[in-house]
Amino acid sequence: MAIALADIKKLRDMTSAGMMDCKKALEEAAGDFKRAVEILREKGKSTLAKRGDNETTQGAVLSRINGGKAILVCLGCETDFVAATPDFKALAASIADAAIAQFPADLEALKACKAADGYTLDENITNQAGKTGEKHVLAYYGALEAPFVSEYVHFNGKLGAIVAFNKPVPAEIARGIAMQVASMNPVAVDAASVPAEVIESEKTVAEQKTKDEQVQKAVDNALKKAGINPAHVDSEDHIESNTAKGWLTSEQAQQARDIIAKVGAETLASLASKVQMIAGIVSGRIQKFLKENTLMEQEYQLSDDKSTVAAALKAVDPEAKVLGFKRFSLSD
Repeated sequence: MAIALADIKKLRDMTSAGMMDCKKALEEAAGDFKRAVEILREKGKSTLAKRGDNETTQGAVLSRINGGKAILVCLGCETDFVAATPDFKALAASIADAAIAQFPADLEALKACKAADGYTLDENITNQAGKTGEKHVLAYYGALEAPFVSEYVHFNGKLGAIVAFNKPVPAEIARGIAMQVASMNPVAVDAASVPAEVIESEKTVAEQKTKDEQVQKAVDNALKKAGINPAHVDSEDHIESNTAKGWLTSEQAQQARDIIAKVGAETLASLASKVQMIAGIVSGRIQKFLKENTLMEQEYQLSDDKSTVAAALKAVDPEAKVLGFKRFSLSD
């Protein structure tokens, strides 16, 4: 059947799908608008299914604030070409607007929120995927509610943060701390709020690194005593390569292997009696980790005197505190 141009435009206004897609959907649906909408949405679902394993490393990160509420969302897609289109930007904005207006509890609840056109956000995302032929995903949703909130989205639209405070603070420091969260990616507000599993994981890594360094130091010293350059034998590939180049004799190569095995095993065994030494080094590394990775202890990036975020905030209001933050980056 012939499809009128006015009907094609009407369906396009309803769904934001392309003109040709609307024409084909109306033809398949024999002019039934309700069925045509379903056909377009099924096309979107098919696109998502076919491209389910594709990475969505492009997209848009947006924030919104309304009183003491703040939200951060990300609509992801596969290419920067699609991310730059007006339709994609409009969809991302509609998601952010719905999020701040309806303030859902989590990501799944956000998907079920209704947009201004009456469809759920999930339905509109599926429809956009069908229109572009590219995977779209609601990649992130974070929300905060507090006496005062701030926001920051980087100019490239791929990185953003929101921060909650216990009371109003000057705009400059509020935005600066949001920028700090976005750029420096802290794991928590302060040491007390770092999850126990994060600390345990860092301790495990620090302990293994400490032991590896002690073993390597002993092995290097033994190699030097034998007249062998440790850099020439730091891997089996290097030993073989440097032997072929004539930098090592076959005898030196085998001697290096023997030293590495013997001294390495002996040193590792001896560390069992050096528990306090290892614990001291590990403790120092954990303190360094906390200083570099907790918001309040980080060096404030907008400070001229290398003061911490805590010091910078205290300087403007001794009673002000950061209660929490949310951060998302498409590049992480």
